Amino acid sequence: MIPATERVAGAVNPARRSFLAFGILAAAGSALAACATSTATEDASAAEDTPSDTDIGFFKDMALHHEQALAMCQRVIGRDNGDSVQALAADILQNQSFERGVMHTWLTVWGESTAPPETVMAWMGMEMPAADMTGLATDEQMTSLSTTTGMAQGRLFLNLMRAHHVGGVHMAAYANEHAAVSTVRATAERMQVIQTYEIGIIDQLLSTTYL
Repeated sequence: MIPATERVAGAVNPARRSFLAFGILAAAGSALAACATSTATEDASAAEDTPSDTDIGFFKDMALHHEQALAMCQRVIGRDNGDSVQALAADILQNQSFERGVMHTWLTVWGESTAPPETVMAWMGMEMPAADMTGLATDEQMTSLSTTTGMAQGRLFLNLMRAHHVGGVHMAAYANEHAAVSTVRATAERMQVIQTYEIGIIDQLLSTTYL
């Protein structure tokens, strides 16, 4: 479980360059537009407005999943691990902070708790302890990320975040297909688009700068 003391400071390097290309932002924007349209439509059916176990479970579990990604970013931002890692970590920090806020807002609207769950993935038919959720780094790996320095820290961050994103994309793909509420499907699609793109960036960095 991620300690409650690990929260996003929100500070980013103003000199960073964004890795998110206009095409990716456009795709993400389309998902957000669909989300906004869904919430503004008053004549939506009752079934569409009623969250299923998948909707609720995905938002609860992914909010926790995001929390660790944000903690990873906190450990590397401002450290001497290379400009590419600084830029990518800042983008992830911004995107996943926003998404986590959206998920917590909807959970509150639905009358659901935003507290970190003790068990996860039941909505995918694979219930497990929260610490075993797909893509999560272990406590030992998180400690190593804090203590490692230089380009080695950048390389470790990229490897841990890649595994984290692969797990996140797997969860988002399932939610995009099975969620009942269009807002949830749109949010899941946004995550798929952005994290798949970032996996490509990570692969490129691991094969060049951080080889």
